[in-house]
Amino acid sequence: MLDRLIEEAPQFFSYYNVIFLGKAMLATIGLSAVGCLTGIIAGLALALVRLPTGVLWWPAKVIAVLFTELFRRIPFLVTLMLVFFAFQLTGLDLSLFVVACIAVFFIATAFLSEIIRAGFEAVHRNQWDAAAAMNFSLLETVRYVVLPQAWRIILPPAFGFFVLFIKDTALASQIGVVELTYAGRVLNNKGFSAALVFGTMLVLYFAISYPLARLGVRLEARLAKARHR
Repeated sequence: MLDRLIEEAPQFFSYYNVIFLGKAMLATIGLSAVGCLTGIIAGLALALVRLPTGVLWWPAKVIAVLFTELFRRIPFLVTLMLVFFAFQLTGLDLSLFVVACIAVFFIATAFLSEIIRAGFEAVHRNQWDAAAAMNFSLLETVRYVVLPQAWRIILPPAFGFFVLFIKDTALASQIGVVELTYAGRVLNNKGFSAALVFGTMLVLYFAISYPLARLGVRLEARLAKARHR
């Protein structure tokens, strides 16, 4: 087995294969970045919509809750297929990468909105009442009072979700997006050893997710010191 891997390695890591893997890796990073960045922005918006108690806000709150609960309970692969076939039916000519980005946006928004909502609720009610007593608006309360305290609670699970989400983007290969898992299947079908191909995939996924995980650990350590002070 080892002799075969050593023999195949020069052909496997040829110029064109390396370029192919590099483009696939960029696609994986792109899908993950789109999901994490747009998801946290839209997730914050959904969490904010669920805060007001007025009757006029109830339709928006119902939509936000339905969106969050629906996409948190549908598997990513099912969401991906639904989005893919929905655009097929509408006849819109979108690239597979854009379709996958829309699907990851839905999933990331649903999960991150729930993480942010839980962080808001972890802030003691007295803080909200104090802001109301100072005649702060809802947005001012969140910006100046709640969010500076809640982000210490939000960031650790958010980073945990980011790392898991990088691996979940592999499912985009099911609709033909050329990301790392798809590239691995292509190279394996060309006759390269599965151990060499998917061992390389393992290293590349690790190279993407490890720095993000370490950043999360460093932030958690800093947050722990802040809480102790």
